Amino acid sequence: MIRDPFERFEADARARGFDTVLVREWAPGTETGTHTHPFAVHARVMRGEVWLGVGDTVRHLRAGDAFDLDAEVPHAERYGPEGATFWVARRTPSAAA
Repeated sequence: MIRDPFERFEADARARGFDTVLVREWAPGTETGTHTHPFAVHARVMRGEVWLGVGDTVRHLRAGDAFDLDAEVPHAERYGPEGATFWVARRTPSAAA
């Protein structure tokens, strides 16, 4: 039986083919610069705020907002003065096969 919201997020993500699900904490004011990941991401912001830049678009995400990124998509992140907590599901290319 699923008892809490994180367990529900994890179960839903795994049913959608994501192979890793974790909680990620970001320190206040962190800026990542443009980078990529070798995995696809589905994430939900649980605390704080983040500005997520992909190409010419920057999204301001707050607690309760979700986002998806395909593997190898260049993006940048900037975290607010409180930092942020995400629930993150990752799908590696080999897991999607």
